[in-house]
Amino acid sequence: MPTFSKRSQERLLSCHGTLIKLFNEVVKYYDCTIISGNRNEEEQNDLYDRGLSRLRYPNSKHNEYPSAAVDVAPYLKWRDPHIDWDDREGFYHFIGYVKGVADQLGIKIRSGADWDMDLDFHDQEFFDLVHFELVNPGLDRV
Repeated sequence: MPTFSKRSQERLLSCHGTLIKLFNEVVKYYDCTIISGNRNEEEQNDLYDRGLSRLRYPNSKHNEYPSAAVDVAPYLKWRDPHIDWDDREGFYHFIGYVKGVADQLGIKIRSGADWDMDLDFHDQEFFDLVHFELVNPGLDRV
């Protein structure tokens, strides 16, 4: 059974309890790595400046504490590098798995692959395939 590395665990601990619950369940069956949870002003604005985020600090759900957003990627131990950023289908497979686990747990999440949550992945202008956020973080307190 996969487990999170110490670094992934630390990053996940900066997130809302509902995200911790969700991804601790996901990692039991689908190896993945936590890229980021909570972001400070410098981190958020750097990602914005590099075109990797559409929001400046403090407007991202990553800027809340605990963070209502988390960036997670499938982790492929047998490959080098372990994250294949060009494997779009692999990311969509992972997103579907996460969404299925979230649905089973009664957690409403939004993915950076479907910002408007209409299940049409072709109508997005900005793809952030590692991004997951709580839709109603105030209602999902664990």
